[in-house]
Amino acid sequence: MSEKKQVTYWDYLKLDKLLSLQSGVWDESNADNVSVDELHFIIVHQTFELWFKLILAELRLSKDKLSTSYVPEETVPYVVHHLNRVTEIFRAATHNWQVMETLAPQDFLEFRSGLGTASGFQSFQMREMETLLGLDEAQRMQHGHRDPVKILTEFSDKDPASLYITERLQKAKEAGSLRDALHNWLYRTPIHGSFPDNPEDDKNIDAFLEGYIKNQEKAAEEHIQQVLADQGNAQEAILRQRYEVGNKYGRDFLYGVDVPEQERARTKRMRAAVLFIESYRDLPLLAWPRLLLDKVAELEEKLVLFRTHHARMVERIIGRRVGTGGSSGVDYLDSTTKYRVFPELWVVRTILLPKTKLPLIADPSVYGFATQSNNVK
Repeated sequence: MSEKKQVTYWDYLKLDKLLSLQSGVWDESNADNVSVDELHFIIVHQTFELWFKLILAELRLSKDKLSTSYVPEETVPYVVHHLNRVTEIFRAATHNWQVMETLAPQDFLEFRSGLGTASGFQSFQMREMETLLGLDEAQRMQHGHRDPVKILTEFSDKDPASLYITERLQKAKEAGSLRDALHNWLYRTPIHGSFPDNPEDDKNIDAFLEGYIKNQEKAAEEHIQQVLADQGNAQEAILRQRYEVGNKYGRDFLYGVDVPEQERARTKRMRAAVLFIESYRDLPLLAWPRLLLDKVAELEEKLVLFRTHHARMVERIIGRRVGTGGSSGVDYLDSTTKYRVFPELWVVRTILLPKTKLPLIADPSVYGFATQSNNVK
């Protein structure tokens, strides 16, 4: 029987291979041609890609756990745990831009031309991450951005690796997203004890929303009267107009006016669930669902901050130059900070009521500590 080989640190991490991958456009035999500044540039970006690999694994895991037709209660804390890891990775990755900023502008220009048309847009893992999260093409087009699969396909004749990349991105599109999984899970949430398969469910959802909107309008009027008492009537018309616009925005959002008509009933129930969970978050059975929504919102926040720091780092080093891949550079990066994959988690904060002004919940016992009969599915 052969003796088991001793595992070393360098063997386990395959350091011989890992440390030979920083030669840039040079082959390994000419790796000494890479300056310290270019080595710095390569290592920071390779670090990003390694983080992205782990983020993709965590997001797939979370998506798969939430995609089942029934999500056990104990699964929600598990998903929260893994999404928390993603937010911490983004936090660490954002700090890496500060490391990048130690590269002086002229030192970067010394090797920038050697990058050719290589561009951060070609980070297929970032594009895959956007797809896995659930970024829709309408948002890309709204900001003048093309479908990354189509763009990367254009390289297929020049670079055989792009075929693997485009197939991978296409597969990610077909596999479903975290956004879809979260929406389906939210859709099944009992609202005032009513489930989707309840024949009276639609009426129950409308009753909840109308009661909430009524209380919201009452709270708005109370605030208007408070402002008028403190500041006089000079701004009353403007103030009332602002609240009318805000109230209409909230109603339209809750009833899904912004989506195609055939999707409105499902969207209404899903958004009502977000509002219900956020409003009655102190109920025991809603504690973990509320933390899940908070963690998804925090994840998106950290991604936006990552993009924002990226744009500011680029502006600090190369100003407003055209990007190496021909993009508008900083303007393009700034436009990506406007992407929102989970807008309902942000919008609902605009219409939340204080606890003292919430409509009374029909049967709080449904949301007590879990039993087999009152699970939030």
